[in-house]
Amino acid sequence: MQVLPVPVPNDGFIPNYSEMLSNTRGIVLHTTKFGENSLIITLYTRNFGRESCIVNATGGIRSKNKAALMQPLYILDLEIYRHKNRELQRVRESRLCEPYLSIPFDVYKSCQAIFLSEILFRILQEEESNTALYDFMESALVYFDLMKEGSASFHLWFLARLTEYLGIFPHLGSEKEGWFDLKKGVIAGQVPDHPFFMEQDTTGLFIQILSLNINDLANFRTTHNQRNDLLIKLLDYFQLHFDTLGNIHSLAVLKEVFD
Repeated sequence: MQVLPVPVPNDGFIPNYSEMLSNTRGIVLHTTKFGENSLIITLYTRNFGRESCIVNATGGIRSKNKAALMQPLYILDLEIYRHKNRELQRVRESRLCEPYLSIPFDVYKSCQAIFLSEILFRILQEEESNTALYDFMESALVYFDLMKEGSASFHLWFLARLTEYLGIFPHLGSEKEGWFDLKKGVIAGQVPDHPFFMEQDTTGLFIQILSLNINDLANFRTTHNQRNDLLIKLLDYFQLHFDTLGNIHSLAVLKEVFD
């Protein structure tokens, strides 16, 4: 009987045939160097939710090109060898799906991307598909890259609208003013009896930004201090609902750049 050779993929890795080769889009959340020539990347994928993968790189130009794709919030087309009982999957091929035109070159946008990727890396823990969440993230990032006006408030709008896909969207009811109670997720008619709430002005700004479409940000006017106050309270809101969030290291850099 003739023995046929085992086919070897382009990256030199011989797959385990209990694995399945799967295609998906994914958004890069975090990258860590692994050994001399490899990376471990955490992605939020359209088909599988959160995925941690190893990217083999054998040196040379091809290796540098692979590493260049693994930047915060880059959108990739991926071929992944997946095994349901393994925590670390393996990327066979990766390609830019939506090449950014401004985010990598605009210091304000790139700082927002790094900041948002750190938050998403901490809170998106589910290893199952949520296509609505993925599609929101991808479409918002593509539009953000093209924005010429209003981009300074993008991270606030993104976090506010993200609550809808995470099950913590505020219950605003018919209230138009008051104090937003971060614990209960509602507008209170009087000051809550605990410190976790937004002041009235910040609550009004929060209600306003929740009502906006992304293209409305070009006409959204706020001061630097108003944006800072809303950002801190939004982070408090996420901290109360996601114990994996912790301290956001990139927040200091974001503040410094916008200051």
